[in-house]
Amino acid sequence: MDRRQLLAGLAAFAGAQSKSPSVPNTYLELKTWQLHNSAEEQGPRVAEYLEAGLAPALDRAGAKLAGAFSNLIASGGPFYITLTQYSSLAAMQDALTKIAVDPAHQAALEKLSAGPGLPFVRVESSLLRSFDNFPEVAILDPAQKRPPRIFELRTYESQSFLTLARKVKMFNQGEMQIFERLQMRPVFFGETIAGPRQPNLTYMLSYDDLAKRDELWHAFGTDPEWKKLSGQPQLKDAEIVANISNIILRPLAFSQVR
Repeated sequence: MDRRQLLAGLAAFAGAQSKSPSVPNTYLELKTWQLHNSAEEQGPRVAEYLEAGLAPALDRAGAKLAGAFSNLIASGGPFYITLTQYSSLAAMQDALTKIAVDPAHQAALEKLSAGPGLPFVRVESSLLRSFDNFPEVAILDPAQKRPPRIFELRTYESQSFLTLARKVKMFNQGEMQIFERLQMRPVFFGETIAGPRQPNLTYMLSYDDLAKRDELWHAFGTDPEWKKLSGQPQLKDAEIVANISNIILRPLAFSQVR
């Protein structure tokens, strides 16, 4: 199956999942750039490529490199995670086609590969469809001066696609609103439509620091609205969440989400 057929199939799947064709859901690509510490200087080389090569090429192609992060608290480091937003699967196909023939991007790829040894170890990716009630990545106004935040990337694996749908609905109709009220500052929410460990969803929250993270999660766990919502028999974690994994990230200097 070629890339065009894959995207067409994903579009059909995503359309079947959507409740309203008028909701402007976007598609989010999460990439993990696995690195190692060596004389190859993989970290600086990949960061330069992302900032000076990939991000401008995506802009020219009508997409957006919304976020770029490095591991802060996570196993398997060092690595970078990038978050790219496309307005639709058709827009993703169009952007990939344009990037493939973009001379400036090709030059950036050649520069990335021209250094000693390998530029990175491997790259893995997942494609997510944004939630109805949080369709776009939340990016702060660049004019707003504030220290960079830390970010928590959380993945919830579910028992089946039916139970995943219940958890997604739970986020859309209550849980994400509690996050926002408590100022846990969500960045995105997405259901994985291509990637490992399905069925699952992934989302990102942000905090001023680790102490604030602990404070906010305590507030969330004791929040009356959360207790009422999660106390419903069909929405208990044991019924709809099989596993939760999380990592803590910090933004790279050029990340739009920071």
